[in-house]
Parts: sequence; structure tokens; C-alpha cells
Amino acid sequence: MDPVRMIGTAVHRMLLAFPTALFPAALVTDIAYLRTAQMQWTNFSAWLIAGGLVFCGVVLAWSLVDLLLALRVDRSRRRLIYPGLLAILFVLGLLNAFKHSQDAWSSVGAFGLVLSILSALVALAAALVAYSGILNREVAR
Repeated sequence: MDPVRMIGTAVHRMLLAFPTALFPAALVTDIAYLRTAQMQWTNFSAWLIAGGLVFCGVVLAWSLVDLLLALRVDRSRRRLIYPGLLAILFVLGLLNAFKHSQDAWSSVGAFGLVLSILSALVALAAALVAYSGILNREVAR
């Protein structure tokens, strides 16, 4: 692998670390709100979700460009899994941000909590796919 591609991969993975941390943190603050009823927890959740969305958008754009460049070499469908997970994460995160923009009690009700759980799980799944390299196929010669 050439040095430019290695640096690009490292930067991509560093950017992916943000939504991987921010979406589960939003889930934790949602649970904290449900246990304490302190409205500040919903504000934390909203900010964590917004930050996760910003970085998820950057990582999604990066992965789509990488996908388009890789399609010239490898046209397998397994390459669609990672950008697909990021797209699902972005949509779930956007719905979650809209839900958390409501007042405190209705933002973290059952639907808000389910959206936070799904966002956290998809973020962790995308990180697992990206960091484990399970989609990288090397051929021995």
C-alpha cells in the first residue's frame, strides 16, 4: 500500500472514531435523563448526536469517494456494506436529532431511546467493519 493511501486510511479511521464514541455517549445521556429527569441530559444528548452527525457525514462522504475509486479495481458487493452502514447511521442519527429537538420529556421517550439504541448499535457495527478489516480480501500468490 502506498504511503498516501495509508495516511488516508488512518485519517478516515480517526474520523470514524468520533461517531463511534458520540452516538453511544448520547445513548448513555438519554438513559441518565430517564433515571434523573434533569433536562440538561437531553441537551447533552442533542449536542452529542449533532457532533456524531457531522463526523458521520464526513466519513460517509469519504467512504463513498473511496467506494467509487475502488470500483475500478474490485466490483464485489461486499464493498457496499460499510458505506451502507454509514448511510443507515446518518439517517438514524438525523431522525434522532429531529426527535431530540423536541422538549425534554418527549425527546427521550420510548421512540427517542429506541433511535439512540439503534444509532449506537449501527455506529458500533460500522466501526467493527472498518477496524477489523473483515471486508478486506487478500489473495495469496
